[in-house]
Amino acid sequence: MKLSKGVAIVGVGMTRFHHKTHAEKTSREIFVEAALEAVDSVDNGIQLGDVEALFVGNFSSDAFEKQGHTAALMADWLGLTPKASTRIEDACASSGVALNMGVFAIASGAYDVVLVGGVEKMRGLGTEEVTDTLAMAADGLYEVGAGFTFPGLYAALATAHFDRYGSNWEQLASIAIKNHHNGALNPKAHFQSEIMDTAIRRGERRGMAFKDEIDFLSSSLNPVIAYPLRLFDCCPISDGAAVVLLASEEIARRFTDTPVYIKGIGQASDTMALHDRADLTMLRATRLAALEAYRMAGVEACDIDVADVHDCFTIAEVLATEDLGFFPEGEGGKAACEGRTALDGDVPVNPDGGLKAKGHPVGATGTAMAYEMYKQLRGEAGKRQVDDVKNGLSHNVGASGATAVVQIYGR
Repeated sequence: MKLSKGVAIVGVGMTRFHHKTHAEKTSREIFVEAALEAVDSVDNGIQLGDVEALFVGNFSSDAFEKQGHTAALMADWLGLTPKASTRIEDACASSGVALNMGVFAIASGAYDVVLVGGVEKMRGLGTEEVTDTLAMAADGLYEVGAGFTFPGLYAALATAHFDRYGSNWEQLASIAIKNHHNGALNPKAHFQSEIMDTAIRRGERRGMAFKDEIDFLSSSLNPVIAYPLRLFDCCPISDGAAVVLLASEEIARRFTDTPVYIKGIGQASDTMALHDRADLTMLRATRLAALEAYRMAGVEACDIDVADVHDCFTIAEVLATEDLGFFPEGEGGKAACEGRTALDGDVPVNPDGGLKAKGHPVGATGTAMAYEMYKQLRGEAGKRQVDDVKNGLSHNVGASGATAVVQIYGR
């Protein structure tokens, strides 16, 4: 399948992902902040009045803020009414799916300029309440009712992978170390320090010294959350928003001389409950969505120069790099240990720090990935810039793989 009309990103905006930064703000204020940055980023200028439709990814403002009807609210606050506005909810993949919907809206010929964004204000609730709210994206009858939360579900995927392939926790730790290194280079990231810096700081307060990152990550200061996953294997609870401006290829160069084209998109689903899946060492929806996106873009996994993948837990990055075809089955963790996913590696993965260090305000994650690919392809990623990027990829997952979307970008 090919899109009937080309679609490009002509501007992007993103808030910092953090709870303290947005402590006194509502999701509408956070979203407007990201949208105005996107407008300001357009090289040759754009007006909000040029936007013909709005797609908003949001998982659960209903529970987090007691506020529904999110898309119309955002349209109102941006001054876009009476133009069409639509909220998309697909758990943690909400704005990744919204991005696909925006692409389809332009490719269909219905619109020429579309604003796609995602937002989540999570930290109005305590950690236990956030955990319960996020668990609504799992199977309430067969998983949540049996005591599972998402750390436990991804721990089950990790133990299955360990058992089949002999992968191990040290490989997961190498992913946390790498992503915190990348996050330290990203002014928008939740965590902006290396793990060793954190080890020194926390160790000094407790009279403890650590010889290296693994020594710290193996200590009591990195407790087990759901075996084998420890605290630093899990993404933080963050607030934030990210927005991209899409335009049809016919008019994209009216706004910028260097648009970034969305060359391929894919989406697939799988069973909600893990017990219904034949294989817990992969996410089938990711494989199918990637296959669809690769075919549409006319590229293969080996053509991807940089990728943002859904690493809500470190094991998720292992699965993603295998499911996307970057490495053979069972070798994603080994590749990370060998530095192959580092900024100067074979396939740099999560140069922005990923969900693990950048943060994961769930409704905003998909468009935040598109933000990073736009920056990378235009050579505007600063200290985390990957050399000679021609093709980028983003991969956004809902829950434990019941939804997956993949987008491929090119210059």
